[in-house]
Amino acid sequence: MSILSVFHPSSPELPNKVLTHHDDIVATLAEQGVRFAHAELGLRVRPGTAQEEVLEACREHLDQLMTAHGSKAFVLLNREGEAPAQVDVRDEHVHDADEVFAVVGGRAQVGLRAGDWVYSVLCEKGDQLVLPAGTRRWVELGDTPFCLALRLYSSEEGMQPRFTGDVTARAFLGIDEL
Repeated sequence: MSILSVFHPSSPELPNKVLTHHDDIVATLAEQGVRFAHAELGLRVRPGTAQEEVLEACREHLDQLMTAHGSKAFVLLNREGEAPAQVDVRDEHVHDADEVFAVVGGRAQVGLRAGDWVYSVLCEKGDQLVLPAGTRRWVELGDTPFCLALRLYSSEEGMQPRFTGDVTARAFLGIDEL
């Protein structure tokens, strides 16, 4: 089940609001320019599967997403267990391109700063977030990551993260704590 928790920065350990109804999540995120959708996926591929196998299994879905959103580039977020050699997606960053974050397997928590609030979305298989360029964000995978997500970008240049250096994202409740 998808869950949206809304925090005020002054209380990162206690959400101000928790939403579980799909329409409420869609409406609340839309107020911040973020689109949220869910579609049942017939894909059967699990996090940790070799990249070539993932791309083969997801090719049709990936092509549909890239066409629908006008995406020019993508990155595969594929984690099962700890991967210390990978860039920590938990650090707050921005992209200079719109991003589609589509969960294909497992789950991830995406944190967003918008105005005076922090929005934390627990995404599961079939969930899609469309984040406008410049949105401050981070991805929380927990102590034992289990996530397979497609991250699509509207331009190749804009897909590189620019880290903000703001470490307060780590103060908010993570995927293992909600």
